[in-house]
Amino acid sequence: MADGEPSYEEVCSGETGHAEVAQLSFDPKQVSFKEILEVFFVIHDPTTLNRQGNDVGTQYRSAIFYHSAEQKAAAEQVIANMSAARIYEDPIVTEVVPASKFYVAEDYIRKYFRRNPAQPYCAFVVRPKVAKFRKHFWKN
Repeated sequence: MADGEPSYEEVCSGETGHAEVAQLSFDPKQVSFKEILEVFFVIHDPTTLNRQGNDVGTQYRSAIFYHSAEQKAAAEQVIANMSAARIYEDPIVTEVVPASKFYVAEDYIRKYFRRNPAQPYCAFVVRPKVAKFRKHFWKN
């Protein structure tokens, strides 16, 4: 890792203050930010503070890191609408915070699911999320 960049193991320790996230680049002519937020809220639990499934710690917090005032407003509106509609039994705890420096994961962790589909975490945690995504959003 370059100087000052946390390794994946360091982030997973929960001691760096970083969150394990994906940064998406997208063409708004093809998919809107709100549509991306819909996917985000379908494939993870936004009601558990510092936890996703069996993964526990601040590095697993539910967060949206926005890059513009428009993205911030969209995220806050989606959360407000979902809360008002009582989509979830428990309150949504997703943070909406400005994006800061993003550190790309090491090569061995990138596309991990694609390379390790039989690994237990992939088979029992990731695969159901991929299936849920496909069920709700995949258009052939």
